This record gives sequence, structure tokens and C-alpha cells, in this order.
Amino acid sequence: MIRRTITEPLLAALSDTPVVTLHGARQVGKSTLARTLAETAHPAAYYTLDDAAVSDAATADPVGFLAGLSGPVVIDEVQRVPDLLLAVKAAVDRDRTPGRFLLTGSAQILQLPRLADTLAGRMEVLTLWPFTQGEMAGIRDGLIERLFGDQTAIAAPDASGAIVDRSDLIGRLVAGGYPEAVARTSAARRAAWFRNYVVTVTERTVRDVAEIAGLADLRRLLAALAVRSGSPVNYADLSRTLGIPQSTLRRYAALLEITFLLIRVPAWHANLTSRLVKTAKLHVADSGLLLHLLGADEARLAADPTLLGRALESFVVAELTRQAGWSRVPVELFHFRTHAGREVDVVLEHPSGAVVGVEVKLTASPSSGDFEGLRALAAAAGDRFHRGVLLCLAETAVPFGPRLQSLPLGALWGEV
Repeated sequence: MIRRTITEPLLAALSDTPVVTLHGARQVGKSTLARTLAETAHPAAYYTLDDAAVSDAATADPVGFLAGLSGPVVIDEVQRVPDLLLAVKAAVDRDRTPGRFLLTGSAQILQLPRLADTLAGRMEVLTLWPFTQGEMAGIRDGLIERLFGDQTAIAAPDASGAIVDRSDLIGRLVAGGYPEAVARTSAARRAAWFRNYVVTVTERTVRDVAEIAGLADLRRLLAALAVRSGSPVNYADLSRTLGIPQSTLRRYAALLEITFLLIRVPAWHANLTSRLVKTAKLHVADSGLLLHLLGADEARLAADPTLLGRALESFVVAELTRQAGWSRVPVELFHFRTHAGREVDVVLEHPSGAVVGVEVKLTASPSSGDFEGLRALAAAAGDRFHRGVLLCLAETAVPFGPRLQSLPLGALWGEV
């Protein structure tokens, strides 16, 4: 079984926090990880609200359901019975023993006010995403930690297989990181899995967190956003294209974020107030899902460098988002764009204010011109600029000036 890097932070949280929630998209391995911990490192009874009998008992009498449990417990898919959280709060207020409850959910609990407010101050939340490239390679990937290390150059990956050429990249993009999709080597069977997955999330998980009538419209919006993955969100244009009111589109897009199908990347600005008026980008949360929604296979990617470049950007955003979920260096992800059109795909900001720019280019021969966006970010950030890196298909790392360098794409997950 592939070891999930979030295991150590999860166990650390259980050692000192009464309620720990592990949330993430459906079928990324939450139940598997929770069951494994319950049987090994954190012994606990396991209950899933996907089981009709358990769900009925928890819904009918949440307090009585918990009163019948003893010792640490795992409760899977907690978003299905929101009222259970009130009972958990009452139980924790009587006994704040660390690790009493490990909850899992397929929706972002911090964006569900009824759930998040209930356990404020009593709960730590961690996110499990699809596999990272490093997890699949058996590497504890941590580029974020290296990016915020000292300002000397970051080394290129060693001979661990992390050097990536265009053919290798295309294979990684099409597979994505969902465990079931990765396990299927047949393109047809993988496509069937993605089709069923979209239906499951939009018809089941979304219904757990919101009452909506337009499930077909929700899937149309997801398909439209896939075409625009990595672009600033223009709801007026989407409304005209889809014939759906902007207010409805915004609500549906929020639901797609809450259920981990989309990643929102806000705009970065040195002035915190200015960030509020700048347009965020939305990325489909997994490259395999993105390319399925676009109907793009390996042959099409090989023939269309523009599409390949766009998919690569979303791939890197997803990888950094996954790493940020367990990195020892806490960061938030942004994008950067000047009025003159200079851009940086990802800006990582540390709570101290230090920023690192990560630009992505589909080239094996980076040039000084590829660093225009990073130089613009450096000028805007001033002393807060820690470093800028260009991820590309080159095989070696090359310095391009103070605090600027290119890196092979494999440095995103490769050992150095």
C-alpha cells in the first residue's frame, strides 16, 4: 500500500487535539487511511455513515449514538449527518481527551458554517488530496520546504528517476492521482472511472451539503471550467455561454470547490486590500480529471502544445496544493499578474510575508525571457521576495540571476 505523507501530521494532531477531521474528495483514500490508523497506530472503533444502519442511528439520536461508543472512534463521511457534530461538541466539552474523535468527510468542513462553527477551538482539520507524484514514487516530496530554505540554489533531482521528458509528462498528466484511476492502465477503463466519479460527486456528495435542483447545470459548469482551467474566472462570460444566472454559477462553483473538484487560487498583491478586488483563478483539482473533462488523450496532448502547457500549469498547482496540506512550512497559494500582462503561475506566501514565485514552462531550454514574470514579482514584493524558480523540462538546474533559477520539473517531487 502506498504510504500517505499526511500520516505523520495526522498522528501528531491526534496526540494533542480532541477532534481531528480528515477531509478530502471522494475516493482519495480517506477511509483506507482512517481504517489503517484505527487498526494500528491509533487504535479506535470505526463507523461509517455510508452504512445505512449507522447513518439512521446517528440521525435519529446523535447523543444516544455517541453515548453508546467508548474509547477513541473514527466516524467516516461525517458531512452526511451534520447534527452529529453538536453531539460531538457536547461529548468533547465533557472530556477533552486528545484523539477521541477522528472524523472524515468528502466536503470542506471549514466552508460549511454549521459544521466548522460547532467545533471551533476543539478541532484540527487536515486535507487528503489524490496521490502526489512523490507518494507514487515512494518519496517524501517536499519542494515547498526546500523553496523556503536558505537562498542558495536548489539542486536538481538526483538519479532517482525524477527527470521528466515530454512523453513521461503526458503519461503523468493523463493518469492524475486518484488511486483507482492510477491503478487502471487501460485508457477506456480509466475514462469509465472518471465518468462514474463525476456523477458520484455531483449527485451524492453535493446533495450531502446542499439542496440543488440543477445537477445537469452543475456538470455543465464543471465542463466549462475545465476548458478555462487556470484562467481568471469570468462569471459574466460563463453566464452568457451557459444561460445560467451569475448568482447560480457562483453558488455552483463554490459547491465544486467544497467537494474538492476545483482549486481556487486567489490573486497575490503586496497590498492585502488590493487582493480582494483581483480575480481568482480556478483549476480542476486533478490533471487526469481535467483531461477527461476535455476529452483529451495522450495523442491529443502530444499534438497540441498549448493544451499540454495549460494542463501542466494545473498539474503543478495541484501538486503544490497537495504538498501544502502536510508541509512543515505553512504557505498559502496565489497567482500573480501585472497590468502589463506579466504573470507568475504560483506565488507561495509564508505567514511571515516571505514569498516564492513558481513559474511553469513547457520548454527544455529555458531562457532569460522566461523569467519576466518572476522579476516583476520580485519588484512588487521587494524584501519579501525569497526566490523564484522556473519549472521546466530541462535536465539540470541553472541560475538566472540573484534568487532566480530554473529547475527540472521532477524537482517538484524528486529527492535532491
